[in-house]
Amino acid sequence: MPSPGNPEVTAVDDLARRRGDLFDAQCPTRELLDRIGSKWVAMIITVLARTESPELRFAELERAMPGISHRMLSQELKRLAADGLVQRRVEDSVPPKVFYRLTPLGMSLHGPISVLREWAEAHIGAIDARRRGV
Repeated sequence: MPSPGNPEVTAVDDLARRRGDLFDAQCPTRELLDRIGSKWVAMIITVLARTESPELRFAELERAMPGISHRMLSQELKRLAADGLVQRRVEDSVPPKVFYRLTPLGMSLHGPISVLREWAEAHIGAIDARRRGV
């Protein structure tokens, strides 16, 4: 049996204690929603999942996402790459060509995002009506 001082055991116990408590700032679900809950992340995941090519260049992603700034796309892609959801590949050329693709972990996020999008599309009319007081 692992000792209580083992950092791996402590981290697992800590995670189990925090699981499911959305009111705890360190809740894993809350932390993840903070990281992937933006409209831009949902769009990036969707665009990369739907593409027929194995990867897209930065400019292709930017064109596919009207309204996103160059800076915001760059920041979100860096965060997604750091989290292991997106893989970045740089081709040595002048100027350098940068390509992005979903990792298997990132692809596994596409399904839940699609379900949320379908729910939003099915219910936005009712929500808008309530906001208008109809």
